[in-house]
Amino acid sequence: MSVLVELSVFPMDKGISLSKYVSRAVRIVRESGLAHKLGPMGTVIEGEWDEVMKVVDACFKAVAEDSDRVSLSLKVDARKGSENRLESKIASVEKALQTGE
Repeated sequence: MSVLVELSVFPMDKGISLSKYVSRAVRIVRESGLAHKLGPMGTVIEGEWDEVMKVVDACFKAVAEDSDRVSLSLKVDARKGSENRLESKIASVEKALQTGE
């Protein structure tokens, strides 16, 4: 089953600037080879359930390795028989905006 996952993970005990820690997770996502988009409040990853959850687990562990408290937010959209939703969902909304639907 194809899933789109929006992941946000960060330590809660490292002060105000967290990019050093967040980049650990983003690096894992990029190296996974899965389709993804980095956003200002999280990263969206597309793939099959098991492979995406493996990446989510690795991201959590990378951030947690030297943190006593970690926040992880996960939103999942699972759909059978559908692929390339990372691009097609946005294209669908853009089309509706252009046509006034």
